[in-house]
Amino acid sequence: MDDALLLWGFLFGVIGTGFLVYGKRQRAIVPLLCGLCLMIIPYFVSAPILLVAIGTLLVVLPYFVRI
Repeated sequence: MDDALLLWGFLFGVIGTGFLVYGKRQRAIVPLLCGLCLMIIPYFVSAPILLVAIGTLLVVLPYFVRI
């Protein structure tokens, strides 16, 4: 396992936890789902560059999609 993959996975997991808590308290579905995906995606992606790309997309998505 690569050190970069571990650190990026931890970072996106922490951000995902924040989005999940925020989405649950505000009853907003987009941050809730993005937070859940941010916590799960590091288990399935094995390339650090791909993890950063997907993670960045999921972090930015709630700011542009308001449902």
